Amino acid sequence: MTWPREPNWKGFLRLSLVTCPVALYPATSESEKISFNQLNRQTGHRIKYLKVDADAGDEVPNEDIGKGYELDKGQFIEVTKGSRGGRAGIDAHDGDRRVRRQV
Repeated sequence: MTWPREPNWKGFLRLSLVTCPVALYPATSESEKISFNQLNRQTGHRIKYLKVDADAGDEVPNEDIGKGYELDKGQFIEVTKGSRGGRAGIDAHDGDRRVRRQV
């Protein structure tokens, strides 16, 4: 097993008059992690989740998917990363209107 180059945390443990340096390393590495797939128990086939538009029913590619919050029924606030200094921008979608503000 090889140790990571940098610990996750460095600090000191003080017990009365004695101070000991302490470093915290992760117990596992990325190469040791495993992942599981969901399977249909009857057929043994893998389960897939498609991302589809709720109204149109069409599949949406990952680059067209963003994050947002629904304020009222049908009115969403989309949070995006702005181009100026990494500031977040807010897009408000209300029917046909689209308003953009920098936060």
